[in-house]
Amino acid sequence: MSEIKVLENGAKFAHVSAGCLNGFDGKQFVKDAIGATSCEISFGILRTGEAVPFFHSHKTNEENYVILSGAGKFQVDNVVFEIAEGSVVRVSTGCDRNLKCTSVDPMVYICIQAKEGSLGDYTMTDAELTERASLL
Repeated sequence: MSEIKVLENGAKFAHVSAGCLNGFDGKQFVKDAIGATSCEISFGILRTGEAVPFFHSHKTNEENYVILSGAGKFQVDNVVFEIAEGSVVRVSTGCDRNLKCTSVDPMVYICIQAKEGSLGDYTMTDAELTERASLL
């Protein structure tokens, strides 16, 4: 498994890389590397036939899974459904969850974990348009 590499750090930002998302096994957590205070983000990869090795639930955090490649099955309590590239699954607190890769290609996913019910303002209700010269 490759390590999370810190590329840039500023007073108001952090830039890290997990490297090639198809080039590791298991999960990579990035909260500590980026100094996140609002959520945990992890990258996961499952090879053909692999599942997360345990069911789990959370007490205060919901999880949002974004499937980047591959396909498989997702189970929430006793409900099982198909997932594939482009699927997004939100799982509430207090229920068991797991996922399994059923495709020939590895299933690569991002999991974002944040306190359930904590999202207040977002997108344009939290954003302010600013004037700044572009350096891009």
